[in-house]
Amino acid sequence: MIELDRIDRAILAAIQQDGRLPVAKLAERVGLSETPCARRLKRLEGEGYIDGYRAMLSRKALQLGVVAFAQVRFSVHDRAVSDRFEREIQGISRIVSCHNISGTADYLLQVVARDLDEYGIFIRDVLRTLPGVTAVESMLSLREVKRDGGLPLP
Repeated sequence: MIELDRIDRAILAAIQQDGRLPVAKLAERVGLSETPCARRLKRLEGEGYIDGYRAMLSRKALQLGVVAFAQVRFSVHDRAVSDRFEREIQGISRIVSCHNISGTADYLLQVVARDLDEYGIFIRDVLRTLPGVTAVESMLSLREVKRDGGLPLP
């Protein structure tokens, strides 16, 4: 990986804001002509600065009114059990993010659901039945103050 210059950072900031920005507009925004801009974009993709592109969907439009953060605890810290837990959650679409954390819990999950009833059923029938899980503590989001706006650029 090479050192990012001012233009590389400007390209990354612009596409983080709008991943569908055409190269012509991107080039204009960062002060380059199209060909060098396209080359830089391709290089940034190739060097792994850009993991991929995706759309940010509306929870409201999809009627996912509950966002919860669930702290998951294990009583036994066995690598095989943790690996199995991590593999199984990959296929659960309601879990939108999962972090292995330090502290009193082992994992922090972000979960979405239509309503509290659906979330409760998910906790009872899915989350608590996963390998290794002995306790789940939920925190409900009352209001999203800041949505994932991308990573800070040095």
